[in-house]
Amino acid sequence: MRLTILGGGGFRVPLVYGALLADRAEGRVTRVVLHDLDPDRLSAVTRVLAEQAAGVPDAPEVTATTDLDEALRGADFVFSAIRVGGLQGRADDERVALAEDVLGQETVGAGGIAYGLRTVPVAVDIARRVARLAPDAWVINFTNPAGLVTEAMSRHLGDRVIGICDSPVGLGRRIARVLGADPQEAWIDYVGLNHLGWVRGLRVAGRDQLPRLLADPVLLGSFEEGRLFGAEWLRSLGAVPNEYLHYYYFNREAVRAYQEAERTRGAFLRDQQARFYEEMRRPGTPALAAWDRTRAEREATYMAENREAAGAGEREADDLSGGYEKVALALMRAVARDERAVLILNVRNRGTLSALDAEAVIEVPCVVDASGAHPVTADPLPGHATGLVCAVKAVEREILEAAATGSRATAVKAFSLHPLVDSVNVARRLVDGYTAVHPGLAYLR
Repeated sequence: MRLTILGGGGFRVPLVYGALLADRAEGRVTRVVLHDLDPDRLSAVTRVLAEQAAGVPDAPEVTATTDLDEALRGADFVFSAIRVGGLQGRADDERVALAEDVLGQETVGAGGIAYGLRTVPVAVDIARRVARLAPDAWVINFTNPAGLVTEAMSRHLGDRVIGICDSPVGLGRRIARVLGADPQEAWIDYVGLNHLGWVRGLRVAGRDQLPRLLADPVLLGSFEEGRLFGAEWLRSLGAVPNEYLHYYYFNREAVRAYQEAERTRGAFLRDQQARFYEEMRRPGTPALAAWDRTRAEREATYMAENREAAGAGEREADDLSGGYEKVALALMRAVARDERAVLILNVRNRGTLSALDAEAVIEVPCVVDASGAHPVTADPLPGHATGLVCAVKAVEREILEAAATGSRATAVKAFSLHPLVDSVNVARRLVDGYTAVHPGLAYLR
């Protein structure tokens, strides 16, 4: 089985390859094709993968190419993890937004809109090429903003594109751990959009254990989201939000923390990864050790500004190991081997949430088999959550329209309608600022 990884020179590719190395079952991936526009990054990651594979019998063969069509032909699965504009683009997204006193995070608020506007046209081009060159392939999308990009690609690939994210998995794992339950045996009632969802229940043997968590201040203070949001707010919600909702519920504090930080997250990652790839240009560098050291630092500093603003402390050791590669592997296994699995994924709504239309991509538990991912019917969200989900989905639709038409006015509308942008005039200045620094937005007229 052949897996093509788009963004194959990306820093987290070794996580995916490591998961593949651990998979010894029949029908596993036997060939990995890395695609990237940067040959130096491809070379660096290929070296890391070679050291990972050392001593592993029948390790998947790895090849690399800068030719997208060549990478796609013959693929059974396509894993899309591209970053249009690179980490410099992310740093610019943050800087332009913070200058207007609004959030510049890469998937939330103004930064997420800017990232979406320059990523959607590239993602649509990829989807069209997959439909033409590998029509039987399944596309697993991790490219952010994951829900928006998956919806853009679904207009050309239908249900053969599925979005993944490790945030819901990590959240469910932490809640189960605190409650003394096995995450593999718990049903996690999670509903929303990507980076905008809530755990409303966690059932073990048919019994919902979440009320026990919400009633216990000690338990609530023992895991990251409990410390991040605070016990009182979680009890008010009657649910545990995805960590990204901290940007909504505590927006003023988050913006201030980002403005006061020495560097934004994007700038930190840009500089950190630049050092890694520079180090990898030296032939004698132990590739895997250099990558692992850099990864550990990256994971430990994840959402550091939010945790500092909330007084949430350091991340726990169990949360430093990532997780999206495990979701990707479980998804591929379920489809390729017809092994039924239940995973939280980004898929088309199909009536799951009555407040949204059938084509809207949402993030919910799905039953996965050889025919794809099937969303499980969910109870309606409460009014406050429905309002936020509908507002953000409306913004995503304006982004898709702007990307399809090149309309600058529609781009301004997308910014203006977002709950975290507080003025049409600010939205206009954001569009001016982003088009000035991003060549990839030159299509907006």
